[in-house]
This record gives sequence, structure tokens and C-alpha cells, in this order.
Amino acid sequence: MLHDESPKKRLTNPKIALEKAAKFCAYQERSQQEVRNKLYEWGLWTDAVEEIISDLIINNFINEERFSKAYSLGKFRMKQWGRIKIKQGLKLKGVSENLIKKGLASINAEDYEQTLIQLYVKRAGQEKESDTYKRKFKLSQYLISRGFESDLVWEVINEHLKK
Repeated sequence: MLHDESPKKRLTNPKIALEKAAKFCAYQERSQQEVRNKLYEWGLWTDAVEEIISDLIINNFINEERFSKAYSLGKFRMKQWGRIKIKQGLKLKGVSENLIKKGLASINAEDYEQTLIQLYVKRAGQEKESDTYKRKFKLSQYLISRGFESDLVWEVINEHLKK
């Protein structure tokens, strides 16, 4: 071990860990799994971790439904992700299927379609491919990779090519 490295200090006091976890949750919405991972990272034992998670839920620092909605709207508005990519992100955060549906339902359908069209128009203006089939393919791949449903993507592409 190099002389300037100090060994990572384990957090063993559940009261201090609860305070620290509450601050962690107050900073931004967190899923139970994110908080659980952070508590284990701090070196707490399973019993203490589950106790702290329970306290945080009781005191409304953790609310999975609120997290799911905040995550869905945030990723949609800020990063312009489609529903598929948002759903995958929520699954990775350990959110239940039921709450994923609630989170995705919080996205306004008209805003969703407008965002897809805006992304298409912006990308179409940047795309240099002149062959129509290759161009359509490249545009569709881009939009699908952003997490938009392929049927919606093709609907937008075909609608805009008619104009």
C-alpha cells in the first residue's frame, strides 16, 4: 500500500449510517436498491442495512413510485430517452414492473411524440447518406438506440418522407 493511501474506513454505527443515508436520499430520488448498494459499500451488515432501508421508507426518504416517476420524467426530458431505454434503466435500479409502468405512464404522450419528431428532424439534417434506404435505416437505428419503439420510429420516418 502506498503511503498516501488510507484504508477505506468502514461505517459501523447504524445511527450515523441512517443520517448519512437520509442525506443521500434527500439530495435526489433514489431507489431502494441504490440505497442498499450504498449502505453495503459503506461496510454495513445485512441486518443494519435492512433496518435503515425500513426507516428511510417509513420517513418517506425512499418512495419507489416517486423514484420511478422522477427517473422516467428526468431521463425523458433531460436526455430525451424513449420508453424502452427508460424501462431498462428502471429494471437495472431494481424497480418492480408495476412501478415501472406507473413511471412510464407519467410521460405525456404528445410530448413523447414531439420529442421523437424533433430528434428525427435534427438527425435527418445531420445525416449525409444520400441512398434513401440506407438513410432510412441509419435514422431508424439512431432513434431506436435512443429507446423509442420501432413502430413509432418507422411511423415518423415514413410520415416525414412523404412531405
